[in-house]
Amino acid sequence: MFQLGKTIVSEDILEKEFVCNLSACHGACCIDGDAGAPLSKEETKILEEIYPKVKPYLRKEGQDIIEEKGTWVVGTEQDLETPLIDDKDCAYVIFDGKTALCGIEQAYNEGVIDWKKPVSCHLYPIRVKDFTEFAAVNYDRWDICSDACTLGKELQVPVYKFVKEALVRRFGENWYLELEKVANELEAERKNKSRK
Repeated sequence: MFQLGKTIVSEDILEKEFVCNLSACHGACCIDGDAGAPLSKEETKILEEIYPKVKPYLRKEGQDIIEEKGTWVVGTEQDLETPLIDDKDCAYVIFDGKTALCGIEQAYNEGVIDWKKPVSCHLYPIRVKDFTEFAAVNYDRWDICSDACTLGKELQVPVYKFVKEALVRRFGENWYLELEKVANELEAERKNKSRK
């Protein structure tokens, strides 16, 4: 772990490799698990505002659960999150064949809205936990992502590079540049050790 501004960052995001492999996992992270996507208070307001524009992209089951429970819910640990269909699929999930995609992102891609999706989804496999004084930035290991780890290794793409856009979105460009410096320093240290 190392500190970067007001964040405590796991070195795993620099050392582990990851590239989503949708053809292998079919978007399982959006349909497996026991909770919806984590949301910030600001994001709950955004979901309420954009829902009328996103609704036509969603499956009937997603629309029904959102009409019943709302565009967001309070989870079992009092976290704000997206609602689930039958405690499985995120209510915003749509399918392209058997691959799960995000209805919000589909609306964004088509220029209907200007908000891509919840930042927690965009950041995955990084999870951020906010505390009073700092935010913890960790790599979330999940067996359904083993194909993404394999592909990441093959392509030699570390986690932090795979989610660069999302990290900049969450923490800003300067924070990301500092993260790159730390990554480069650690890489140089590793090379020096291997030479000895």
